Amino acid sequence: MNIDVPARPGLLGLMGRQTRGGWREVAARAALGSAVAAAAAALHAWHDPGVLCPLRRLTGVPCPVCGSTTVFTELGGGHPLAALAANPVTAVAAVALLCAPLGLGERWRALPSRRRTAVLITAAALSWLWQLHRYDFLW
Repeated sequence: MNIDVPARPGLLGLMGRQTRGGWREVAARAALGSAVAAAAAALHAWHDPGVLCPLRRLTGVPCPVCGSTTVFTELGGGHPLAALAANPVTAVAAVALLCAPLGLGERWRALPSRRRTAVLITAAALSWLWQLHRYDFLW
């Protein structure tokens, strides 16, 4: 249960109100995410399952979330730039989820649903364009 504490600027003053244990929760999320990413990288190094995306496997066309598994295996292997190149939208979303306890989650929920929907649709469209470019379907 999160209990609101007096308003303090969060990360660079952008996050708004923090909840009790905000930085501790971010650290715990980062530690857990790092452990999962390292395990995924080790598993991937031991056994590469190939293409996991059903759309890409059946048609060769990547979906908007293609590269998301690669993001975590590359991060777990200590290659942050390769992770960012695999799917920048997933990398940004992971950072946003990591920072949610600092008030970012509250700010997201406070947005009107139409704006949240527009942000998600825009992110999916940009991600798909990135994947189509990454797999040489564009230009």
